[in-house]
Amino acid sequence: MRQLIFATLACLLFGPPCLGQDPPLRRLEACLVLAGENRSELEAALAQAPKEQRADLEFLFQHMPPSDLSSLSAEFLLEHLTYAHRAWASSPWQARISRDLFRNEILPYASINERRDAWRRDFHERFSPLIAEAKSPAEAAAILNQKVFPLLGVSYSTKRRKADQSPYESMETGLASCTGLSVLLIDACRSVGVPARFVGTPLWADGSGNHSWVEIWDDGWHFTGAAEPTGDELDRAWFTGRASKAIPADERHGIFAVSFKSTTQRFPLVWRPEADFVHAVDVTGRYVAGDMDWPEGTVRVRFCATDADARLAGQLTVLDAKGKRVFEGQTRGANFDANDHLTGFLIPGCRYEAQWSHAGDSRKVRFQVEKDEQLVNLEAAVIGGQAPGLNRKEAKAVASELWKIHAERIRTERSAEIEARVLEVDGQRMPFWYKAFGKAPSDGRSLWISMHGGGGAPTAVNDEQWENQKGLYKVEEGIYLAPRAPTDTWNLWHQGHIDGLFDRLIEDLIVLENINPDRVYLMGYSAGGDGVYQLAPRMADRFGAAAMMAGHPNETVPDGLRNLAFTLHMGGNDGSYDRNKKAAHWRDLLAGLRGEDPGGYEHWVEIHAGKGHWMDREDAAALPWMAARSRDLRPEKVVWLQDDVTHKRFYWLAVDQPVARSRVVVRREGQEIEILEAQGVQTLVLRLDDSMLDLDKTVRVYQGGEVLYEGRPPRLRTVLAKTLAERGDPKGMFCSELRVQLPGPDEAGD
Repeated sequence: MRQLIFATLACLLFGPPCLGQDPPLRRLEACLVLAGENRSELEAALAQAPKEQRADLEFLFQHMPPSDLSSLSAEFLLEHLTYAHRAWASSPWQARISRDLFRNEILPYASINERRDAWRRDFHERFSPLIAEAKSPAEAAAILNQKVFPLLGVSYSTKRRKADQSPYESMETGLASCTGLSVLLIDACRSVGVPARFVGTPLWADGSGNHSWVEIWDDGWHFTGAAEPTGDELDRAWFTGRASKAIPADERHGIFAVSFKSTTQRFPLVWRPEADFVHAVDVTGRYVAGDMDWPEGTVRVRFCATDADARLAGQLTVLDAKGKRVFEGQTRGANFDANDHLTGFLIPGCRYEAQWSHAGDSRKVRFQVEKDEQLVNLEAAVIGGQAPGLNRKEAKAVASELWKIHAERIRTERSAEIEARVLEVDGQRMPFWYKAFGKAPSDGRSLWISMHGGGGAPTAVNDEQWENQKGLYKVEEGIYLAPRAPTDTWNLWHQGHIDGLFDRLIEDLIVLENINPDRVYLMGYSAGGDGVYQLAPRMADRFGAAAMMAGHPNETVPDGLRNLAFTLHMGGNDGSYDRNKKAAHWRDLLAGLRGEDPGGYEHWVEIHAGKGHWMDREDAAALPWMAARSRDLRPEKVVWLQDDVTHKRFYWLAVDQPVARSRVVVRREGQEIEILEAQGVQTLVLRLDDSMLDLDKTVRVYQGGEVLYEGRPPRLRTVLAKTLAERGDPKGMFCSELRVQLPGPDEAGD
């Protein structure tokens, strides 16, 4: 009700926000109304601010997001105000910085939707000595870009916790995306009186991804890539060519600079597309005005070297068809932005050979130039056109080596989040609680993920349900873990972000609590049961068994449970939303699937007579039933039916671009793999190892009588590294993979 009152007042004071008019300046009283219970903090800040700075504080109030108005403390605001003025006043370039420029590009405490950190005083004291001799904002910004990131130990990485990290979040892990790096550099600049702002594009015009960078004001705006210093110069970066092809006034392919002051343009946050409280100006025109020059008759060719999902730095040489050296340079390592590649100018239609080497690893690949911005990826050493394979013993040793490296990284980077009992993935925050029971077996503990009920209810109600779930069940052995749903919506346990959070949770605990990945169990009551119905089929290859208690399946079907032991418990009198009827229907569905496929769909459905939504703990019988079962990650037959929340991998199958509701059924027998069904899939990836078949002998893949592959697939380090990086599961590593193109409906055999 209070939010409705605030929203109504806002409409009365400002007018409807949907009319496309210039956002009116909030009157001070309107700001105080929007602050709600935080009004006293804003009033305290105004009362304590020096008279000459009060108008600047009012500027913040008039343009800050409502969530900040209702949450930021007087102490936080006053410290930012004080040190922003101190930095501005002490800078040699103060006279060149107008009050408007100060307010919009130095004073703001945040750039986008990042966590609000009290960085201003800390950064002012840390970084002022670094730029003591600088005579201009541009000179100071160049120095900071060269020195701040090594000093703080922060570098670019796709392994960062989330895209929109605050400065201290990036400093905690030492890892950040281009977004997090830009936020950090902007705050460093503002802390010493350099006007700076966040700039980015949601998607390059060539479709190659998004990017964020920084603009610095020095008698005009200049750009630089954060943690991508180009010496003392600005307006140079790897992305200038792509930026020159941006599309003005296009929210998808344009270039936008953040404005703290309200504008009619929203900044498109690709990591949080629903957000509309970050304002921007379209600056595309400045970037497309001067296109990149290159030799006539050539196109740009980009180069990278990779091992699994990591990029490698190394020396690259490109030879033409006559063996003449035409280009050389250093490929970018993992600490560079994912779209930043070594680029050369080559002649379209001509053939070349790329030679790469680093620390004893050498690779070669021959290629023909076909288009501008072509990417040549040296994925693995290639000799005579054939990737060299490992033998069985070598593959086992490499797997062991990779696992040790991975486990050490998890211990270094993830221990803090497990100790804090909270995960954050892509902007979603999931607290959790757990307790250990029994003696740990030699092959690792079991893990029981138990999801609470509630949903579609106030936070306090769902918090109470979480507390109840903590004591609802006890296990003989293992880690019993109750997570708190990130949201309070009706579908709190089967939204798309849950899959990523559970993947990360399992990956962390395999290392940090010695969890056996084959003995991870999923369970949930009421709304938690809704989650089991949905998550178990689409994440079946993560669990040893699953138990649904008192939930509703909604639209999902059980086809994906072919290799997951599934038990369902329902009160016979639980008639709300026809839960009892749906349970009986699933009992029939599972029995039918089992009858048609006796090797799969192990299940136990118990409808407890005389019980309602609460089953008086009779449902606890599911736990010993589950404990007697474990995961089979390499079953001979896989039924993969994608949900509306899709995955790229399922058991020993994978796809490059998953399609909702697509269906694949594959069977393996001896050295042969048969694709029985393939709907909505064009390229299927088969992951293999020596526990499944003999990789030293011929493997045959066919569909409808047509042979799609016949040969001996090599064991490769890159495949081992890639499959480990995908899940962080030591038992989920495969040493070989086959990519087969599936015939279309008119091509398949009868």
